[in-house]
Amino acid sequence: MNDETFLRRYGTVLGLFLCVLIPLILFGFLAEDVADKDIFPFDYPIMAALHARSTPLFDILMLGASAAGSVYGLLPFNLAIFGYCVWRRKMHAATFWVLAIGGGLLLNLITKQFFHRTRPTFWESIAPETSFSFPSGHAMCSMATAAALVVLFRRSQWRAHVTVIAVFCVLMVGVSRPYLGVHFPSDILAGWTAALAWVVGLAIIGAHARSWRERRLTLIADDMHK
Repeated sequence: MNDETFLRRYGTVLGLFLCVLIPLILFGFLAEDVADKDIFPFDYPIMAALHARSTPLFDILMLGASAAGSVYGLLPFNLAIFGYCVWRRKMHAATFWVLAIGGGLLLNLITKQFFHRTRPTFWESIAPETSFSFPSGHAMCSMATAAALVVLFRRSQWRAHVTVIAVFCVLMVGVSRPYLGVHFPSDILAGWTAALAWVVGLAIIGAHARSWRERRLTLIADDMHK
């Protein structure tokens, strides 16, 4: 069995396991502890280590990364991708993009209201926040955008470049929030896992739905020509 045959036969199962089931399990562990008001042992050490390395230059870089990863910072880019898909008449891609980004945002808003986790107060932040903390909206929005972009470019010759840039941007946004003192690292991890599971799950469902529809249309066409 060659690589192409293997990926075609088992790619969906691998994607479901690695990018949906594992992230969902990890999110479940985090959510359970947050609901029980438990404190993660890695949260403060990571935040303290980042804060200890703060400089005026890093402040500017982290503020920029945080702003770029916000809902409003990503809005022009997300609208541009949606507009391009519509302009090219790729309605499946446009629908997927809206569900991936919009659904991820809605999921974040609902989840925050459910857990009511307060923001960290280890030091006075230069970019204070007042909303709930878990999971991170910046982490979810940036991961949803990055993951959806990788899905759209999965068959493109630019897929490797897009993936590297997407991962770098997600990491920068994720690091910026604990650096600024407005999110626990566990908030970031929860946002990443929830968004990844949501987007990849959508992509898998969409691919199967489209494949089923194409097979059905083919069968109808064959019946008409008999």
